[in-house]
Amino acid sequence: MKILSAKYTGNATSLESCPPANKTEYAFIGRSNVGKSSLINSLTNFNGLAKVSTTPGKTRMINFFTINDHFNLVDLPGYGYAKVSRSENKEFNVAAADYLSGREGLKCVFVLIDSRREPQDLDLQFFAWIREFDRNLVLVFTKSDLPSKEKLKTNIEQFQEALRANGLPVPKCVSCSAKSGAGKMAIFEQIQRFLPKQEKAAVKKKKTSSAWLKNIGM
Repeated sequence: MKILSAKYTGNATSLESCPPANKTEYAFIGRSNVGKSSLINSLTNFNGLAKVSTTPGKTRMINFFTINDHFNLVDLPGYGYAKVSRSENKEFNVAAADYLSGREGLKCVFVLIDSRREPQDLDLQFFAWIREFDRNLVLVFTKSDLPSKEKLKTNIEQFQEALRANGLPVPKCVSCSAKSGAGKMAIFEQIQRFLPKQEKAAVKKKKTSSAWLKNIGM
């Protein structure tokens, strides 16, 4: 599928203030500074679409981006950031939690994990929590260009083993780099996998389906 258009379409501070749930949505969440906004920019090939900051906790609202007028990518506040006030941190997490648990039209959640690090308790706790809502999940190990190939492989395997040790199933895993573009194809395959049949048909009618996977800067 070719990215013909990508536009910012609004934000929300709660589930109730989200735009109408009239499009299929794919959410991106992870620890603060894991690279959610950078990944969305890389996927769409629109630099600056999602605001990127080196300051952890910059994304404080639920941000919506409409792709090809057919589906939304949703940038959620990061979890685990301690340098905002306790009341603010609670609000951000409640907004994201309500969205993830109750949003209609949400087809898949991409849980971003920093590939440079060994399994973190907070990531494992979040994964255990979100499993309760029976969402389609994909684990995305970001910044894959930074660790060595051996370290990347080891960290992914350790995270998978930590999930199993906690009695949690291991979902589809993808490693990616917003900088190099590695892994973009695999993420788009997961997005296409969960598109409703009618939306796949609409995309195909516009003759963008095959091009989408071939023209994303790989």
